[in-house]
Amino acid sequence: MEKVYGFTHYSFFSEMSELAVKNNSFDLSLGLADFDIDPKLKAFLKEAADFSTHHYEPLAGNPLLIDSIIRYNSRRSNRIFLNQNEVTITPCATFTLYTALKCIINQGDEVIVIQPSYYTYGPSIVLNHGTPVYYDLEYDFSINWEKFGGCISEKTKAIIINSPQNPTGKIWSQKDWNQLYELIKDQEIYLISEEIYDTYCYDGTAHYSAFLHPELKKRCFCIFSFGKMFHSTGWKVSYLLSSENLTAKFRCHQQYISYSANSPCQHAIAKYLDIFDPYQNQHLMQKKRDIFNGMIKETPFIVEHIAEGAVFQIVNFRNISKTMTDVEFSKWLTIDKGVACLPLSAFYNSKNNSDYIRFSFAKNDELIINALEHLKKNL
Repeated sequence: MEKVYGFTHYSFFSEMSELAVKNNSFDLSLGLADFDIDPKLKAFLKEAADFSTHHYEPLAGNPLLIDSIIRYNSRRSNRIFLNQNEVTITPCATFTLYTALKCIINQGDEVIVIQPSYYTYGPSIVLNHGTPVYYDLEYDFSINWEKFGGCISEKTKAIIINSPQNPTGKIWSQKDWNQLYELIKDQEIYLISEEIYDTYCYDGTAHYSAFLHPELKKRCFCIFSFGKMFHSTGWKVSYLLSSENLTAKFRCHQQYISYSANSPCQHAIAKYLDIFDPYQNQHLMQKKRDIFNGMIKETPFIVEHIAEGAVFQIVNFRNISKTMTDVEFSKWLTIDKGVACLPLSAFYNSKNNSDYIRFSFAKNDELIINALEHLKKNL
């Protein structure tokens, strides 16, 4: 595989998904939902196609959608109150993170990435001429704040946070944001907070955004995804919350890269968001998580920490193989045992092995049940 700026040009995520298709495996490797969107949302998209919604939207986004986002965030359990100059509609979360970095990074600036993490973070930093600094979570995927503080230097310009986190399912609490602020309050360090799984917090936990912290808010880019919320990733519509000052900087760069996001989809989402019930969303995915974790107990896999949020479950596979690397095990499970997963080492910049693999439970109940029954019979 070709290397670009020191990173693999061809994603292991794509490789495992292709292996699943080639071997007709039950595919629990990626977080792409395989079930349909809400018929109401589909109806609003059809409505948008009949209106004059096929032109560019304003740089900030469709005004109706911005107003819907403001209303939606004011209804959260942990309510976020916004004005129109703090909301920007974007094409996708990856674009938004890349462009946020472009607003703040100069040559040689350091950006802290908490590992395991999504594979685009490091390349986005390097492509913006920054230097990634990697902090590895503890064995239980918690943060050792003393060690984390040791990653901060005079060159640190930003920190990337993901909560609920892919792949661990960990959720940042108000206490976590407070502890982070205490570490960075005396430096000009920005925060890029990817909160794309915000509607998937389980067991009564309510999402707590970095944007709620009165001081972090001033230096924070908070990224959300309608694709993840509505199981419509192909629509390519996300949104950013940031202070008015940072919003102005972000839009200045966005106008030269994409300008605006999908126009008909913005119209449909604007109408749908006012009737959307995030609690139904959370209940739907928690049920899938519980089906998965109830059935995985009947296999040799060990779940050490049940996912608090997001749509993934990390499991320990060492009861099955003591010698295979997690990459070897993932390929073996996909090809020979018919269930696709991802190795945890794929979420690290330079980790060759781990004791863990990641499954996605953002799937039809039937697929989850059939996959776990298959593993029960064949392991």
